[in-house]
Amino acid sequence: MAAHIKPLILHAHATDPNPVKIAMALEALHVPFEVKLWDFSDNPKSGVKGTEFLKINENGRVPAIEDPSTGVVSWESGACMNYVRRVYDKGNTIGPSGDSAQDLVDFEKWEYFLLTTLGPMTGQATWFKNYNPQKNDDALQRYTAQSYRCYDVLEGQLKKTRGESIVPSRVTAVDYHFEPWVRAYSYAGLSLDNYPLIKKWLGLMAAREEVQEAYVKVRGKK
Repeated sequence: MAAHIKPLILHAHATDPNPVKIAMALEALHVPFEVKLWDFSDNPKSGVKGTEFLKINENGRVPAIEDPSTGVVSWESGACMNYVRRVYDKGNTIGPSGDSAQDLVDFEKWEYFLLTTLGPMTGQATWFKNYNPQKNDDALQRYTAQSYRCYDVLEGQLKKTRGESIVPSRVTAVDYHFEPWVRAYSYAGLSLDNYPLIKKWLGLMAAREEVQEAYVKVRGKK
């Protein structure tokens, strides 16, 4: 990446899955960036619901990115990822692995499956297992079952690639989207005992340099 590129600012929370995947993409593309950590409060200076952060993202969620080289501000992890790819992945290092219309659709459908289904279902399972003020077994069972349904779909896809990547032929931004959410399976009360290819894929992802560096920068550990 050209030396004149100013470091992007990645707004994050240390335990949220979504900022880490943006850090993975930036690391893979060798784009310089700095991490600014926020908490989940409404503190005006430090919280994602506070006045300072709401100027960046009125939805009060991380990630958000600010790019001083272009003046662009983005939020929502899908929008952030696609901005990074459009602007900084000119060689298509982490984008669709082919040029056909089907290659593009295959990339997008798995990206959207994470953003609209596996991520939200896992998030709800995590919430009802760990954070809901009152025990709600019906809700926990529902979202646990839906998370496992998503795992069934993902395991089936990984059979096509022998567990090496989600989109055939190479690791892409799709894998970065999924990795932080699937990595947190045990915290959501889930098991990988019936998902050997997901387990294999997670191990391969954990060994990648850009993944390790992303966790160090956002969470302070690999």
